[in-house]
Amino acid sequence: MPLLQFRHLSLVAVVALGVWALQPPAKTEKKVEGGASAGMSRAGDRKYVIRVVPGLYMPGKRLNPGDPPIKAFRDVGDEFEKLHPDTKIEFVDAPVGQREWLVTQLTANQAPEIINVNVEDVWQDVQKGWYVPLDRYLEAPNPYVKPGEKGSREWWDMFRYQAISRSKAAPDGKMYCVTLDMIETGIFYNKSIFKKLNLSPPKDWEEFTRIQEKIQQAGYTPMLVGTGALADWGVDLIFDQLYRDIRPTLDVKKDPKRDVFYKGYLDWDELAFLNKKGFFTKNDPRWREVFRILKEWRRFMPKDLGATDMDREFIQGKGAMLWSTSIFVQRLTRDPRRSFDWGMFYLPPITKATSKYGGGYPQCIIGEAATQFTVTNAGISDTGNAETSEKLKRCVQFLQFATTPRSCDRVVNEMIAQMPNVVNVPDKPELAPFVENLERPYTTTKWVYTFDLRFSEIMNRMLYLYLADGVSEEEFMDWMVKNVDASIATVVRRKRLDLSPHERAWNELAPLRAQMEDLPSGAR
Repeated sequence: MPLLQFRHLSLVAVVALGVWALQPPAKTEKKVEGGASAGMSRAGDRKYVIRVVPGLYMPGKRLNPGDPPIKAFRDVGDEFEKLHPDTKIEFVDAPVGQREWLVTQLTANQAPEIINVNVEDVWQDVQKGWYVPLDRYLEAPNPYVKPGEKGSREWWDMFRYQAISRSKAAPDGKMYCVTLDMIETGIFYNKSIFKKLNLSPPKDWEEFTRIQEKIQQAGYTPMLVGTGALADWGVDLIFDQLYRDIRPTLDVKKDPKRDVFYKGYLDWDELAFLNKKGFFTKNDPRWREVFRILKEWRRFMPKDLGATDMDREFIQGKGAMLWSTSIFVQRLTRDPRRSFDWGMFYLPPITKATSKYGGGYPQCIIGEAATQFTVTNAGISDTGNAETSEKLKRCVQFLQFATTPRSCDRVVNEMIAQMPNVVNVPDKPELAPFVENLERPYTTTKWVYTFDLRFSEIMNRMLYLYLADGVSEEEFMDWMVKNVDASIATVVRRKRLDLSPHERAWNELAPLRAQMEDLPSGAR
């Protein structure tokens, strides 16, 4: 799942941007430094035009000011066109992170053929026929590798992080995405400040708190992080820590295919069922505790969680720690204003010294799959049928070509940002700590991606007000309960969910629940 937060555009603005972004290219194309035009192929009209939204790897863009323009994916596209002269690859910089834009384009059959989008967003709409399942291609050989090499038997075999990649199957059991690389978060820290104050990375949350107190007393901002990260990563990681002991009784739907990596992951139907049993309400003490810990942690953060330029503050040495992703490593290694060495550690476990519900478990990961390519309904626009579409074959072939070791290495390792998900492609040495973290289990659920856009917007807005002392704890909990209730009602209605099958698993788990403490009254 990419981890960046976006401001939501108005629907009118989104539609206008979508129309502009997807207009045919002009006859004369402006060249950019480093080679090809900004994402567009230099070839003329071809039988198949495949528009690709590559996200971080958009040709012609710069990850940070001063970086050279990105060009590797354009080079890969050019090589693919030489192999398939009837095909034109166009790279499009489109706001797929904006759900309003995405839904508008997909509804009108105007979305690019291949998009990089969080697969959780895809899961929301698989019943609408907007996306093409890729299972039969993943289970067949990749034609761009030699016999005997990884991928020559099944395309699946080319992916390095097998558990993560294969567990990306949607709740309907089908696979809609190909994962090119991995991302993870981490706490970046200023080694000079830590050395000056005789500090080292914490072993648990209590020690983490003491470190931040000492940093604050020394006149630095201890933790640089914004509301968007707290609403996304913060809620999910703390939720996982506090619910870990009772997680077995929450898992009322088994899915062997997804449980390889997403073991016990809670989808919308499970959250809806559990909510009817009293979970995620004001009567659920663990739910309250998630936000209490966030509020307590907030005192170590900047006064304005929404406007402060966290990256700049850290680079300038004003903050001792920054919660960000592996993408930030590129800037850290190249920014001439940085005058200190840096390190990275993962968020520490929450023990009973901090909360009675803490078990001292190592934190789960929150990032994992980063660039997730999905083929939209535009990929079958030539026939409208996945079984007969030649255009779909070209879309899949391009993804197969892009995931060969040579292509993946050129694209992903053009910068120091994310970890390749293709075998025999090396990691950048600077990303070693993030690679180690990918061995951790995945989070229990993803709150900001599980329900609709309205849920995420309300959660972000009310959490900001709560952390800024704009609303009391009771007012905030009222909002959260109403938000969860409304979103569950919506998802049950839209997806026509039948929650009755979960009741049998729930009843079978009754003896296990009898041994657990502080469950909501409806859970007994």
